[in-house]
Amino acid sequence: MRTQPGQTDPALIRNFCIIAHIDHGKSTLADRMLQITGVVDDRSMRAQYLDRMDIERERGITIKSQAVRLPWDGHVLNMIDTPGHVDFTYEVSRSLQACEGAVLLVDAAQGIEAQTLANLYLAMSADLHIIPVLNKIDLPAAQPEKFAEELAGLIGCDPSDVLKVSGKTGVGVRELLDHVVSSVPAPVGDADAAARALIFDSVYDTYRGVVTYVRVMDGHLGKRERILMMSTNATHETLEIGVISPEPKTSDLGLGVGEVGYLITGVKDVRQSRVGDTVTSAVKGAQNALAGYEHPKPMVFSGLYPIDGDEYPELREALDKLQLNDAALIYEPETSAALGFGFRVGFLGLLHMEIVRERLEREFGLSLISTAPNVVYRVVMEDGAELTVTNPSEFPTGGKISQVFEPVTKSTILAPSEFIGAIMEICQGRRGQLLGMDYLSEDRVEIRYTLPLGEIIFDFFDQLKSRTRGYASLDYEPAGEQEADLVKVDILLQGEAVDAFSAIVHKDKAYTYGVDMAKKLRELIPRQQFEVPIQAAIGARVIARENIRAIRKDVLAKCYGGDISRKRKLLEKQKEGKKRMKMVGRVEVPQEAFVAALSTDSNADKGKK
Repeated sequence: MRTQPGQTDPALIRNFCIIAHIDHGKSTLADRMLQITGVVDDRSMRAQYLDRMDIERERGITIKSQAVRLPWDGHVLNMIDTPGHVDFTYEVSRSLQACEGAVLLVDAAQGIEAQTLANLYLAMSADLHIIPVLNKIDLPAAQPEKFAEELAGLIGCDPSDVLKVSGKTGVGVRELLDHVVSSVPAPVGDADAAARALIFDSVYDTYRGVVTYVRVMDGHLGKRERILMMSTNATHETLEIGVISPEPKTSDLGLGVGEVGYLITGVKDVRQSRVGDTVTSAVKGAQNALAGYEHPKPMVFSGLYPIDGDEYPELREALDKLQLNDAALIYEPETSAALGFGFRVGFLGLLHMEIVRERLEREFGLSLISTAPNVVYRVVMEDGAELTVTNPSEFPTGGKISQVFEPVTKSTILAPSEFIGAIMEICQGRRGQLLGMDYLSEDRVEIRYTLPLGEIIFDFFDQLKSRTRGYASLDYEPAGEQEADLVKVDILLQGEAVDAFSAIVHKDKAYTYGVDMAKKLRELIPRQQFEVPIQAAIGARVIARENIRAIRKDVLAKCYGGDISRKRKLLEKQKEGKKRMKMVGRVEVPQEAFVAALSTDSNADKGKK
């Protein structure tokens, strides 16, 4: 294969990624590799070196993929550290396409978890060479022999082939790097063909614009070259091109077959460098894009409103800036009679939603109310018209509804076998359908369910963790849609619907939701001069009611006796006044009540799926 002088021979390149469940030590292992290969000296070293965001470091989770070039034994290793969470599966799948090998990392104390399996299947479908590795063998609770057998049974290798390392102490990391060199295949590509490079990540840099991370499949990308993004047909000029080791290093020779690096074009919008897109030369470029590109689809929608209405322009600006870093984020303006002006934001999942909100509050100093998360429903009317509903206020009330379709997921739960009964009880209560069950070992079981996405996004994971004493792990993927008996529950204050409290729920759970919300609001809304009824209704039918009692002035205090008719007259006069007040008075719901009623118990624990 012909290469340009001074460029790395593809036979000496090894591209691999590290895949694992959250908290199994990917970033710690990557830290040791950086130290052992000498690209980061001991003085510059810090924990989670490749995690650049404060939120990543605090929570101990990887949100963005990171690529780094490591020299080892005369070879060049391009290592990609991938996110472990289900919300970022699309990014992981694109990162896998940029590699020939994958280090499947499993915690020697916890064993195989749901996301381990999900990532393994992704790696297998990408036809990667898989290296099974047990991490954290230095822990007192580690059971390397037991889990090596489990891992070997899953991949179909011998337990002795499973490498044992400690990312913390560095034991076994050199042997792992040697194994990567000897077993991962070198990249294959046509150096003389038109350039084709896969974008596996892109980030926004305040000073230089969008930094696009690519893996060159065919041909060559050089500096000051006109390039074309094949999905958007946008053309740009490469102002800078180079490799990450682990800080960016420019390369005047450009990038050849099999190399992983970055390019900067001065573009200010991440949406023009979408993950999964193909980069080619604008002149005599490739005809066919690399396979597998798709737009990340939002799974969960929520309304974001500033607590102070004057902060609306700041929220718009903050979302614009955040979208520069996160092409998966979509939003549109919406108004609520109760909450004022805000935005309807689409997220990849609950963790994505939580991180976006936290970044908006932290980085831009905003105080926000978020409405309860919602999924996308498809409503078919009797006249054949179809509606897409992302917000309860869009749910049709007039006209006859023929069918309502909701998104469903294929969910995989891994847990000790003693919790099978508890898990099945939770899933059945969430309208789940059992798909199958497999024992991975004597005491660990994999349970597969079809579950409606709307049932998972609220507190399903918290329930699962508490019922299994924290041992269960959950992974889910979209699996189409199904018809469901769904209704819109409105909350009425003194006969007026408050749109922020409306919800689309299953018919069987409508009564419970109505009763709970009415009770909650009765405690949160302050008493008025007149009695306020709180009602939960489906259409015109009221299903639950609570009353906020009026504040009453003692009009009889000045009567020290005398005729009863005098007292009755005063009471009647008060009653008339209350009735008039009720007709003209409006119930003002304080912001604190909205915050308390709409707060979803979004613990950091949800990030640990």
